[in-house]
Amino acid sequence: MKKTMRRSDGFTLIEIMVVMVILGLLVAIVAPNIMGRSDEARVTVAKTQMGNIANALDLYRLDNSHYPSTQQGLQALVTRPSGSPEPSNWNPEGYLNSVPIDPWDNEYQYISPGTEGPYDLYSYGADGQEGGQGINADISVWDTEQQQQ
Repeated sequence: MKKTMRRSDGFTLIEIMVVMVILGLLVAIVAPNIMGRSDEARVTVAKTQMGNIANALDLYRLDNSHYPSTQQGLQALVTRPSGSPEPSNWNPEGYLNSVPIDPWDNEYQYISPGTEGPYDLYSYGADGQEGGQGINADISVWDTEQQQQ
């Protein structure tokens, strides 16, 4: 008598159910950790972008002996600004390819009280309004630099 071996050509319903239960458990454990991080990631992106803008502003100042005025704004890092103060040695390639917007689709705020003095660069956060707490809090480039030191 020949014994015939039974060959399995697929998965049984039980095997599929076990895999589905395992995947469901993994999603239940991992998803809450990932979902809560999107807001933190946006804050990190904003801080990184502001650091890049701050570096471009410092390069602008090295070339021209002053920061762009508030009226010239961050666009002075992309295209040669007009008005006062006139840039004496503006880089023809610019300092940024384009002015980024913050992760909440708002423009970064730039204020330069004087040509020699410090400037302020900040994002209004998730709510797009001044003030707030948590993810709605304003994010300043100076707060970012102090945390890195």
